[in-house]
Amino acid sequence: MSRPLIFEISRPGRCAASLPDLDVPRTELPEELLRDDLALPEVSEGDLVRHYTHLSQMNYGVDTGFYPLGSCTMKHNPKINEAMARLPGFTNLHPYQDQETVQGALFLMHTLQAFLEEIGGFATVSLQPAAGAQGELAGVLMMRAYHQERGDTARNVMFVPDSAHGTNPASTSMSGMEVVEIPSNQHGGVDLDALTAACQQHHERLVGMMLTNPNTLGLFERQVEEICAVVHEHGGLMYGDGANLNPLLGIARPGDLGFDVLHYNLHKTFSTPHGGGGPGSGPVGASPALADFLPGPIVKVDPDRSEEDLPFYALWMPTHTIGRVKTFYGHFGVFVKAYTYIRMLGPEGLRRVGEYAVLNANYLKELLKGTYPLPHDRVCMHEFVLAGPPKDVQEADVRTMDVAKRLMDYGFHPPTVYFPLIVDEALMIEPTETENKETLEAFAEAMLQIVAEARDDPDILHDAPLQAPVRRLDEVRAARDLILRWQPEENEA
Repeated sequence: MSRPLIFEISRPGRCAASLPDLDVPRTELPEELLRDDLALPEVSEGDLVRHYTHLSQMNYGVDTGFYPLGSCTMKHNPKINEAMARLPGFTNLHPYQDQETVQGALFLMHTLQAFLEEIGGFATVSLQPAAGAQGELAGVLMMRAYHQERGDTARNVMFVPDSAHGTNPASTSMSGMEVVEIPSNQHGGVDLDALTAACQQHHERLVGMMLTNPNTLGLFERQVEEICAVVHEHGGLMYGDGANLNPLLGIARPGDLGFDVLHYNLHKTFSTPHGGGGPGSGPVGASPALADFLPGPIVKVDPDRSEEDLPFYALWMPTHTIGRVKTFYGHFGVFVKAYTYIRMLGPEGLRRVGEYAVLNANYLKELLKGTYPLPHDRVCMHEFVLAGPPKDVQEADVRTMDVAKRLMDYGFHPPTVYFPLIVDEALMIEPTETENKETLEAFAEAMLQIVAEARDDPDILHDAPLQAPVRRLDEVRAARDLILRWQPEENEA
């Protein structure tokens, strides 16, 4: 039974709040602050509570169900992270406080920097970027600044694989550089011959290459060291997109593989919720050659103000820094959660994160690959990409979007669809390391059942979802004709 909207049960004179009598003179609001068209509903407190409780029950989140959203790592976030971030000593801080009064917070930031340096294999880390995309932009700006500081101002070309995240070419263009796309080979990795030819063609203009490893197909770049060597041979630098760092934790370090700079996603790999737009955090790690170009400030120990066994932590700007990319020091609450996550797991626990991320993805891939087309049948890392439903089902005009919509009727959030673009009808699935075997098997069973339904009655999928709070939307129209608030029908007005 559908519930009436709160606007539909509004009656003049009802009020959801009981305010005490005024103990100060009453003041009328200025006319310019009042809106005649703001028709707020007048309802009781009970109706208001039921309204918002009902809305919350309609939401789907990682705490209520499986969220196999490839490349986004929507995994369980331990609740102790939230408890630590809510400690009064953290929540009551102000960024303008004297450094002497925030030594605990600076200690946490300094230690987190050290953890990320060790995990990634880098000389120095800056925590400042507010999200992965901003960390990526910072890395690109650092690469450009490195060449310019050396007087090599003609370099303005960045190589980006055809399987890259969309932010890679966007960051390059925003930095005023030219994007050159590098194709993939038949195994789903970078075509080394095409890369070598591009390096020779753009030898004097090459800034570097942006590479996600594992890539967006969920595959480890088998020739990653050769790729880095070729780019370095022609004077370029290697940028690592750390969005897919989960499966490498405790197993391989990007800095050891040849990367010069990399952004970490604290809100993915290190367990901070990032749905609904944030907050995120995208620290940047750098090799010794690029450390002086990191965005600042960075936390360091000040030997002049330190005492025996009592280091003094201070903020410091690198010598050739690209400057600030975020107000103050970054998203501190996210730092607390990532710090807690790393301390709770320790080195052995972080390695298990990588191992279970790979194990879960490969188990789920094996359950599905006999039914769904698999473009690259090799061991995957944390995620894998299917090429939509089987061919005979596609011939019945059942597409990836139909499968995704039908999954909602089975109680599962759909995976990422139609990305990466190099796979036709792509379904990108990432189970994460936190899901159990039973959940993976239930998801696989739903995926297989959907194919059976498509063969018996394709219209079920065409009309799906049938049981969700909102039926299938016209997504093209929705993007072009946004309706962001409820309005009464003309005959109700």
